[in-house]
Amino acid sequence: MPENPVEFDGLSCGVGKPLLFIAGPCVIENSDLIERVSGELAELAAREGYQLVFKSSFDKANRTSKSSFRGPGLERGMEILQRVRERTGLPVTTDIHAPEQAAPAAEVCRILQIPAFLARQTDLVLAVAEATARHQGVVNVKKPQFVAPEDLVHAVHKCEEAGNSRILLTERGTTFGYGRLVNDMQSIPVMQGFGCPVVFDATHSVQRPGGATTGGARGMIPPLARAAVAAGCDAVFLETHPDPDRALSDGPNMLPLQDLPRLLRQLSQLRELVLDFSRS
Repeated sequence: MPENPVEFDGLSCGVGKPLLFIAGPCVIENSDLIERVSGELAELAAREGYQLVFKSSFDKANRTSKSSFRGPGLERGMEILQRVRERTGLPVTTDIHAPEQAAPAAEVCRILQIPAFLARQTDLVLAVAEATARHQGVVNVKKPQFVAPEDLVHAVHKCEEAGNSRILLTERGTTFGYGRLVNDMQSIPVMQGFGCPVVFDATHSVQRPGGATTGGARGMIPPLARAAVAAGCDAVFLETHPDPDRALSDGPNMLPLQDLPRLLRQLSQLRELVLDFSRS
């Protein structure tokens, strides 16, 4: 059976626990941006007592256009994320796209994320599960936009068979027609039924796929996040940037950094209400 709660680095995500937040810029644009955002997030987490993991991607391989910015690559990306760990004390996470990236990324990142488009790739899932297991790390599998939540149980079984029962599952919307994602909040309890804590990805859920670059409805992030917490999710994934309109990737669906404290406070309060209700 998967572990629930999932515990790492003094944090605990799952049944009966406060929310875990996964936050940071979509992609590592440069070391200055990562230093600024991770520093502010670390200060916020320490001040408010939040459970927080820093996230940023070293390579955005799933791009619409070949000319889209992708990031600094694996080696440089791991150097930057390692400095975040050392300087802030925050656990870090990133997404990977190929099995050979799993081992070096797992040496630095406490959580390795399998992108939604790739969650059916058996070799990738097994490589991530095996690499994270060697480092007492965690696998985060994002539910593909084209897969029913019931079917993500197969990814859970693959991770367990590869030796890691520390598994998070992420709801990030389902394709509805063309250019629109919708969230079925039933996905949260369905995937929790596999024994895993469930993350709600509030920023990729508001993407508007299509065109030369992906669009988004940034204003929908807070209401969707609040709805997911009310539905019982165990963690919330929020990409954030000091100036999303100038971000090099996914700017339309990132939350301005200055707006993050208010939203985290709201979500934490909602989580307490949900936990109180479940105890009554």
